[in-house]
Amino acid sequence: MVKSQHDSETPAHGRQVIVACAFIHHNFDGVEKVYLAQRAMTKKFCPGVFEIPGGHIDFGEDIVAGLRREVREELGKDIMVGEPFSVFTYMNEVKGAHTVEVAYFAEFAGRLDDVHLNPEDHQAGDWFAASELDKFMVNRSQDDPEPKVIMRGFELLAGQRLRAS
Repeated sequence: MVKSQHDSETPAHGRQVIVACAFIHHNFDGVEKVYLAQRAMTKKFCPGVFEIPGGHIDFGEDIVAGLRREVREELGKDIMVGEPFSVFTYMNEVKGAHTVEVAYFAEFAGRLDDVHLNPEDHQAGDWFAASELDKFMVNRSQDDPEPKVIMRGFELLAGQRLRAS
């Protein structure tokens, strides 16, 4: 499988980058969980951090098709992509880019137990309930927007309405 030409370390020299990520969720006996993948320790940007899977969208690429491609490259799985539910931004100092990231609800297509992590991208992955997200916060800075996005995903799945921020 050919990897995307862009990643979190390819220099962007002051440009904006579009990223899509998948809040891959499943209900396990009444407990909603999200699949988080732990970035490889060899990564220069956020090594060892648990994240919702996804990646850079190539120029001219449809964002949903790019999200499916990224998850296939990173996890060896196909996903069913739902609605986008959050957009957030951050500076990637390693890449020299301002990143705009769009979070989508998603589910794995097929079995849940056949994830094949690409070791260049991730070293581990697991399912987390909202009550377990303290494990997810390891190696995260306090101003990191992704934990808030993940909590918002859980809130929306629980039926809480969108709120202005």
